[in-house]
Amino acid sequence: MAREDIQITKDIHSNGQEAVLQHPLVLHNEEGTITPTNTRSLILFHFKPHSEFLCGWGAAFVNITLTFPINKIMFRQQLHGVRSVKAIVQIKNEGIRNLYRGLLSPLLQKTTSMAIMFGIYYECQRWLHEQVPSMWVPETRAISALIAGTAEASLCPFERIQVLMQDRNYQHRFNNTFHAFRELRHYGFREYYRGLSAILLRNGPSNVPFFLTRDYLQETLPPAQSTAQKFAQDFLSGAFLGAMLSTLFYPLNVVKVRMQSHLGGEFEGVLVIFKKVMEERNYSFRKLFRGVPINYTRSFISWGIINATYEFLMKNIFNENGKYMTSS
Repeated sequence: MAREDIQITKDIHSNGQEAVLQHPLVLHNEEGTITPTNTRSLILFHFKPHSEFLCGWGAAFVNITLTFPINKIMFRQQLHGVRSVKAIVQIKNEGIRNLYRGLLSPLLQKTTSMAIMFGIYYECQRWLHEQVPSMWVPETRAISALIAGTAEASLCPFERIQVLMQDRNYQHRFNNTFHAFRELRHYGFREYYRGLSAILLRNGPSNVPFFLTRDYLQETLPPAQSTAQKFAQDFLSGAFLGAMLSTLFYPLNVVKVRMQSHLGGEFEGVLVIFKKVMEERNYSFRKLFRGVPINYTRSFISWGIINATYEFLMKNIFNENGKYMTSS
């Protein structure tokens, strides 16, 4: 192997499908592959245009269709503070026809959200390393994750409609997702973005530890010896990360659901709603975290599916094993 002391350059192949990035701290072997000299500052680059966006979309589609019923049970616990058994009984009594009521809104929101999350995260990293090649890698990743999470907040109207569709108080008010979107306009444009402040406080700050830890695990875990082992590694790393972070931010989600369950009237901030929720639950943090077990289970399954499906699609559809570069 020989060390190449050259500046970062980008070589776009004639087919427009690949870009080769070179860096002073990257080692190239005789086969032309790239080997990192310092795995602690490793950056994963994918080269086919828009592949991260498309795989993020596909991963979310698989996840939502499989986990929607679990999410509906957790939603009832967040909104009404009831135990899981009572939430299940409520949904059972409403009938199988209503089990997937409200699916379209989270399907549209989550698929677009995951496309933005993964796509912008990697696009921002590429842009930052082209513009500021001396920037510390963890700093680049943290900024990219924060930007990606903030961009996801633009999809607040989908979360807003999902809350209204899943709340049993509005079952006879809205026929379907499109009807809810149409009816909400009568209350003014701001109604679509009720709860935006809570979403902003959740998305960016939770994205940063997710991506930093996810990238670290990808760089330090031993190479998988089979497709099944690789899938298991990706599933478990995503599952544990997602479950822990969703538990940490669970109270904020409770506040967000309460904010978005109101239709019309005064817009109240995060702190005001939090105080009201605590007062209603007799200032009991145990009651505030009602729904955490099923939330943890749902997040464990969801983020495991998302992470493993994303990596599976990148490798098997786009033939992306990733190219690596390091930065000092």
